[in-house]
Amino acid sequence: MDTDQASFEPLDPGRIHPMDPVELAYWCREFGCTETRLREALAAVGEHVAEVRAWLAQTR
Repeated sequence: MDTDQASFEPLDPGRIHPMDPVELAYWCREFGCTETRLREALAAVGEHVAEVRAWLAQTR
């Protein structure tokens, strides 16, 4: 499936779904981080966007 990633919006803007590569790419752009870094945050604090954002900011 060819998806225009630039116009992608997550169905649940409060939660990151780590099994969806398009959604991971979206959140990497939003947070300005790599997928590896995003996965580290997900492993550390779970899938809630606010928690991931705080963890990324705290561990820069």
